[in-house]
Amino acid sequence: MYAVSGILFNHESPRRGLEFVTRKITDGAARIKLGLATELRMGNLDAKRDWGFAGDYVRAMWVMLQQDEPMDFVVATGIAHSVREVCEVAFGRLGLDYQRYVVVDAEFNRPAEVDHLLGDASRARSILGWVPETDFHGLIEMMVDADLARLKARSDGGAPVEVPSPVTR
Repeated sequence: MYAVSGILFNHESPRRGLEFVTRKITDGAARIKLGLATELRMGNLDAKRDWGFAGDYVRAMWVMLQQDEPMDFVVATGIAHSVREVCEVAFGRLGLDYQRYVVVDAEFNRPAEVDHLLGDASRARSILGWVPETDFHGLIEMMVDADLARLKARSDGGAPVEVPSPVTR
């Protein structure tokens, strides 16, 4: 039996559910920009995660399945960023200072928080030749742009909204 296992670290996109911290932040920043909210309540801003673009991870999975011999791979960017950095980039994309709007609330702290998650995708890089194409800033900006467009379209009665194309670095 040909079986491949992929251990995928946090893979994000504009389609990620609003219950995930990246989308909570990008949606919250867009809401604040549009006057639909005045603050964003968050827990631990110092937790770090290895966040990558889901589209890059799907490409990694496809390449894994094209190998002659099945192997297991970790798919990750190898770079950790804090929740605070997500806030900085998301609000910055909209010309806002996150410190004016993000309120740290202990109610949102996780009881079993892991402070730092970082993946090592060196095997995927060396064997598959896989590297992520969308960097952290491009990913968060893509998500902010999509949330802003979604919220604008909703408030404009469904009118199409022009959104800048994703930034790939």
